[in-house]
Amino acid sequence: MYIWFTIIAGLAILPVLLKTLFDPYFVQDCSYMLNALKHGIRLAKYKKKKPFYSILDCFLDAVKKQPNKTFLHFEGTSHSYVEVDKQSNKVARALQTRANLKQGDTVALFLGNDPCYVWIWMGLAKLGCAAALLNFNIRSKSLLHCFSCCGAKVIIAAAEMKEAVEEVLPTLKQQGISVYLLSEECSVDGIHTLSEHIYQASDEPLSADLRASITFKSPALYIYTSGTTGLPKAALVTHERVWAASFIQAVSGVRSDDVLYINLPLYHSAGFLVGLTGAIERGLTVVLKRKFSASQFWEDCRKHNVTVMQYIGETMRYLCNTPKKDNERDHKVRIAIGNGVRSDIWTEFLNRFGDIAIRELYAATEGNIGFINYTSKIGVVGRVNFLHRRMFPYTLIKFDIEKEEPVRNSNGLCIKAAKGETGLLVGKITKYSPFVGYAGNNQQTEKKRLRDVLQKGDLYFNTGDLLRIDEQNFVQFQDRVGDTFRWKGENVATTEVADILTMVDCIEEANVYGVKVEGHEGRIGMAAVKLKEGKEFEGANTFSQVTNYLPTYARPRFIRIQSSFEMTGTFKMKKVSLVEDGFNPAAVHDPLYFLDPAMKTYVPLTEEIYTSINNREIKL
Repeated sequence: MYIWFTIIAGLAILPVLLKTLFDPYFVQDCSYMLNALKHGIRLAKYKKKKPFYSILDCFLDAVKKQPNKTFLHFEGTSHSYVEVDKQSNKVARALQTRANLKQGDTVALFLGNDPCYVWIWMGLAKLGCAAALLNFNIRSKSLLHCFSCCGAKVIIAAAEMKEAVEEVLPTLKQQGISVYLLSEECSVDGIHTLSEHIYQASDEPLSADLRASITFKSPALYIYTSGTTGLPKAALVTHERVWAASFIQAVSGVRSDDVLYINLPLYHSAGFLVGLTGAIERGLTVVLKRKFSASQFWEDCRKHNVTVMQYIGETMRYLCNTPKKDNERDHKVRIAIGNGVRSDIWTEFLNRFGDIAIRELYAATEGNIGFINYTSKIGVVGRVNFLHRRMFPYTLIKFDIEKEEPVRNSNGLCIKAAKGETGLLVGKITKYSPFVGYAGNNQQTEKKRLRDVLQKGDLYFNTGDLLRIDEQNFVQFQDRVGDTFRWKGENVATTEVADILTMVDCIEEANVYGVKVEGHEGRIGMAAVKLKEGKEFEGANTFSQVTNYLPTYARPRFIRIQSSFEMTGTFKMKKVSLVEDGFNPAAVHDPLYFLDPAMKTYVPLTEEIYTSINNREIKL
């Protein structure tokens, strides 16, 4: 009897086993899970280690192991591991004396990409201080907002940021904030110079006792959200989180003999956490760039024998837009780590620049769930696998775009999205996948917590992102909740519309969003577009493109021509002001166009057309 039962049970699960074993990605799944498990065990060991072992301690071990290995290349200069260590000692001693810093304090860094960014952060870490990484593009109200979020009492600014600091200096002085400028002289009352004090300080090692009270749960960094939908929020990054992010390079296949190219801003999690701390964890060499340059990118890679690159947002598209050259496959880059690349650009990049492993990520600085595409599949951010889901429980739930809230059943619980259906990604908040929240903003922290998801009393992190899991268990990023709007009872994904618009010959970039129309429910589609150099807007061709490839409800009825887009520091297009501007030709000074079905083209949007729309004389 038992034998027959075993045979029947075996036959029942045989199709599942065969499907798994013959899955073309089975070996890659196993390899990824083993790799992830290995680093999970490492993290668990570090948690138990006494005293606390931080990413800084990892760097100090590398200094002992490979003191003369180059750690940083920057604008023709090189700095070895031991040189960076000594510079950070000087910084720590200067700040200890001048600013009276102690463990537990927070210091805001208002700096651009520069080697000093690295050793100032390390100097702070040696004192047990957290660093708030301010976006060097912010000014005035935003600067004060970001500074006040993290509770810092000291700000260190680059010399070129002097005017920006002066603008808010009265408020900083009023709040008792100490301001230090990386300069040898400054005549402004209330701004102290720091460079000379660092130069004169001793480079002798500091006692680890200075940071003896720091633990895995202590704040290490404050990194700010990019602010595409308003003022930035300060994500609190613990030392545990720093370690977890540093493993991304290892999971992506990066080795200690690789050379990493960082051209993304260090104030952002991609540049700092994935890039810099990942480089420390691997013990490799970093080529640091002040800012991204498409024209210099491949020449830099060849010059420094770069093997690993980073990308974010539109940077890969910028590379594809460079003029073709005979030697563009003449490089040693083998891995690219980043997020936000479109499938068409992904394909074009590989066709032009060679067989590079694209490790497309999905993650958020403050989030508790992430994915990485460890396969060669184009257009996906990762794959569902048992171990990952076990360690970091998550699910996709049905989401009402119009109400901007999850769909719930009669019991008040959320409804899981079916396979192949777009849903809101939520990650269960547990001991191993925590959500710490935003510094100084309990309201925004609470907004990201979602309760009673699959059962009463549970608690999940609301990513605010819409994803889809296909029949092959690949995870695809669809859109951000704020970037999806509803029109004519249908959901419109802005990224899909933007992709179609950029296929028009005259359009270089498109920023798609929804705007309110008097007397209508939902939001109608509008796009701000940047034209290619030397091109004029082609209304008829654009009309033909959107009508051929987009359903009626998804077609942008209004086009706004802009010479440039307002961007965040990580190349994401800002939409808030565009949405607020709407499509009133009296308020918008850029050229505006209206999709006219009768004329089969986009026509200039006049005051007369605008009035007719508001009076409902023109049917939308």
